[in-house]
This record gives sequence, structure tokens and C-alpha cells, in this order.
Amino acid sequence: MKLARRVEALPPYLFAEISKKIAAKRAEGVDIVTFGIGDPDLPTPKNILDALHKAADEPVNHRYPESEGLPELRKAITDWYERRFGVSFDPEKEALPLIGSKEGIAHIALCFIDPGDVALVPDPGYPVYEIGTMFAGGETYKVDCTRESGWLPDLEAIPADVVAKARVLWLNYPNNPTGAVAELDFFERAVAWAKKNDVAILHDNPYCDVAYDGYRPVSIFQVPGARDVAVEFNSWSKIYNMTGWRIGMVVGNATMVDALMRVKSNIDSGIPQAIQRMAIEAVYGPQDSIQEHNAIYQRRRDRIVEVLRKVGLEVDTPKASLYVWAKLPEGVTSADYAARLIDATGVVVTPGRGYGTNGEGYIRLSVTTPDDRLEEGMRRLEAWAG
Repeated sequence: MKLARRVEALPPYLFAEISKKIAAKRAEGVDIVTFGIGDPDLPTPKNILDALHKAADEPVNHRYPESEGLPELRKAITDWYERRFGVSFDPEKEALPLIGSKEGIAHIALCFIDPGDVALVPDPGYPVYEIGTMFAGGETYKVDCTRESGWLPDLEAIPADVVAKARVLWLNYPNNPTGAVAELDFFERAVAWAKKNDVAILHDNPYCDVAYDGYRPVSIFQVPGARDVAVEFNSWSKIYNMTGWRIGMVVGNATMVDALMRVKSNIDSGIPQAIQRMAIEAVYGPQDSIQEHNAIYQRRRDRIVEVLRKVGLEVDTPKASLYVWAKLPEGVTSADYAARLIDATGVVVTPGRGYGTNGEGYIRLSVTTPDDRLEEGMRRLEAWAG
């Protein structure tokens, strides 16, 4: 049996490898405290679950859904964008539900990338941007983002021969893994650059409502003209603690949205309608849970930052996202630090190298660890590093 070359070349997914390491340690009887994946530990709000329970009893929701989603859901998506960012979209042409935003992020490369085409991907960045490009037969050019630049890319520094072959530019703010944010002036420059170079912008914005200290993240569509060149991915996973229900969305340029819809309609059969009803309730129901959850995450963020600094790591306090990004001492690799930490203490952190070359020398910790386990993990880290 011979597998396709694209599968042979496929690296293990970062969190799949971490999960294997955790499973092996647990099999040895080790009590694991994990700060790995950004998966909210707080439950989905009750009103949203009640909508699922009600919808599950309706026979119409027992049948195949449509790939484009319920009209009511597309309207809920556009209403949410109007309410949150003050921008309007046509729910028929400029909004599309996704089976979690990760699904759309992986599939949209098929809409733009042919063999030999280039995707501009931030380094460090979410690994799926590069993997989707590989599946489409394209090439990835890593755009440097560094602490000194505020983890923002210098688009003018991309070589002209690379830009000539580029079809898409991936952006992600608030950022995973760094927690960095971008303001409207950056997006204005990015939109102008994309128009000048005929490159589509794919903005990944799932942490827009996970923010602290009164900060309010922006949408690229608050920039005039962004709709000409961009789409934005978003998700209910982080906003309403719905990671397990797998529902997200993409909005923006109608031609780009339609292209993804055509790909999806040939690949999947859409989101179960009972889950779509949950998402509709999430948009129109009470919103109190967002600030309640953020208050918990902010308290955890502060505790993690305090301990990391105490043990000698450099940390910039994030304004948003579910992550704390910490710089290790010079000469210490992220994989070695993470391996020694789990072996010595049972505490799991994510090596920054998994997000790209510029992630080397950093580790990422998620704030989605329950309070009691977070305190236990911080206690172990302090004792080990001390």
C-alpha cells in the first residue's frame, strides 16, 4: 500500500502529539496539569443548551442539514457583526456557517491555491494555515513576526518575487499563540497592501470577545474597502464556550464566501440543525456570560503572568486571547523546556517551536485550566524552577 505524498509529508498535528505525551504520562500514573490546548473549561451557558435540548426533539432537525446553513443562522451571524462591530453583511451572500472555523480555515486554501501558488503565513502562527496550503498543493512563505514588532508582520519586507506568486495573506489578531493584538491602522495598511498586490486577506478572529482590562478587539471590516479583498473567520467556540459543538462562520467578500460554499457543498453536509439553533440562541440570548467568563480568564491570566515572571521568564501581559506567551532564558529550547517540565512536575505547556521558527525560545500557556488545577500547576512550576 502506498499513501499519497501529501500524507507522507504531513507533520503530526501539534496538539495530537501533546495529547499522546499526556496519555503516556497518565498511563504511568502521573497527575497531569495541562496548560496546553485553548479549550474553555467553563460550560456552555444554560440558555444555549436549552435551545439544543428543544431542537433535538424536533424531527425536522433529524435530517440532513444544508451546507449553507439555516437562513435564520446566516441572519444571526450578520446581526451579530452589526451589533459587535457596526458593520453590515448580506446574509445570503456574505456569510457562511462553518463546522468550526478550523474546517473553513483548512478548506479555503482549495479556493485560492493551485500548485506553485504561495500563501503568506505568519511565523509564529496557527499551524492549520500552512497545512491547508499543503493540501491544496501550494507553497508557504513564512512572514516574520517578532516580539520587537509587536508580533505584527512587515508586509513591505516580503520579497517582490514572493508577492508576485502570493494568492492569500493570513492574519490573526488577537493572536494565537502570542496574544498580540492589532489596531485599525495596521489593518488599513494591510488592506491597502492587499489591493495593490492583488492578494486576498484571510483574517482569523475567534478571540475578538476574549479580552481584558476593558480592551475591545477590532474586525478588519471596520476598515473601509476591506470587503473588496478580505474574509474573516470567527467562532462561537471561544465567545460562548462552544468548542465541543463545532460551529463557526466566515463573513466578507461575496465571491470568496461563495467559493468556500462551493467547496464545502461538495465535501460536507453542513452543521446539524439542532446545533445551528444553539448558535442562534447564543446570538440573540443573554450576553452576560461573556464578561463573566472574561473576568475568570483575566484572573487566571494575572496569576500565570505573576508566576512566570517570578521564575525568571519574560512575559508581556496579553490584552486578549486565551494565551500567555512567555520567553525562555537564552539558549533554552522550547521543546526541551516543555519536556523537562512535564517529566519533573507533570505540568504541560506548549512549545513555541510548534508555531514556527520565530516561536522558538517561547512557551504558550492557556488560561482554560480550572482554578484549582491552575493553582496546583503554578505551585509545581514555582517549586521546580526555584
